[in-house]
Amino acid sequence: MAVRPRDLDPSAMAAVDALLRAHVAGRGRALAEVGPELGPVVDVLDDAVSGGKRLRAAFCLWGARAATGGDLVDGAVEAAAALELFHLAALVHDDVMDRSDDRRGRPTVHRAFADHHVAGGLGGDPAAYGSAVAVLVGDLCLTWSDDLAAEAVARAGAEGPAARAVWSRMRDQVLAGQYLDVLSHSRGISSAATSVRVLRYKSAKYTVEHPLALGATLGGAGHDVLDALASFGLAVGEAFQLRDDVLGVFGDPAVTGKPVVDDVREGKRTLLVAWAEEGASPGQRAALRRHLGDPEVDADGLAEVREVLVDTGALARVEARITELVGAAAADLATVPLDDGSRAALDGLSSACAWRAA
Repeated sequence: MAVRPRDLDPSAMAAVDALLRAHVAGRGRALAEVGPELGPVVDVLDDAVSGGKRLRAAFCLWGARAATGGDLVDGAVEAAAALELFHLAALVHDDVMDRSDDRRGRPTVHRAFADHHVAGGLGGDPAAYGSAVAVLVGDLCLTWSDDLAAEAVARAGAEGPAARAVWSRMRDQVLAGQYLDVLSHSRGISSAATSVRVLRYKSAKYTVEHPLALGATLGGAGHDVLDALASFGLAVGEAFQLRDDVLGVFGDPAVTGKPVVDDVREGKRTLLVAWAEEGASPGQRAALRRHLGDPEVDADGLAEVREVLVDTGALARVEARITELVGAAAADLATVPLDDGSRAALDGLSSACAWRAA
């Protein structure tokens, strides 16, 4: 059976879920006071906050436990909830930039509000309306996540300022990574070095390294523990994103909740693509140029891209890199003085990131 982040610390994760629901519900009531027109916004936020793997929350909670020998500390639940709201903001905005129609098996926020526009007979462009509302929804999640982060810092006492610095660094680096991603798409260049830098700052660090650091800092971890956890977290975060890149082209939409053709239509310049271009023949390179970034690419075009990714050895190379990263993470984890529960949980989370099907 696959490891699920929610199963590793059920009581703490239940507290995170309860805090998220209460926080969003409270903010939703404030929105509703403005007028009934805000009802659809409140509804989509209530719905969105109930989903997801809670991966970042799990790493934060176990980072705190790792620092204390198994105990949670004041502020850890608030920090974990803040990470989940920050992640939701990133997803909403990322879906707008990627023009994705589905997320977690549901319409994305901008798609849902474009549909509201059509159903309500509103004037103007439905797509522009949906994107505008989604930007606002993402902004709400971002500001609410910062409110929860501030609560975590306040509850943490002496460790609060250092935890706030981790949060701020994470927030800045994610946005920087997102910009690098947008820039690389516009340039149409798939160098391996650029692809790795994008995946580190856009995803890997804020998925694992920074949540671990946030929890461990709240728990008062020393520099030796923080450094070892950072190395472990970066390796696991990179494995997570590489698996995401593979699933984006070869995954099962019924399991991932996203159309498998989206990454090709968007023309994502992943390490998988970069390595394919390195080893491609002129004909294979022409096929990649023809289909990557084509918004009208069909099943035949997707099949042709998949064939190139396999035949150039790029897919096998990415799978080998994932295995290598998991091994490096395990070696890093072995250097950290941990209680048995924290070590087992972090090992399980590493496997969940690398070998997941969704």
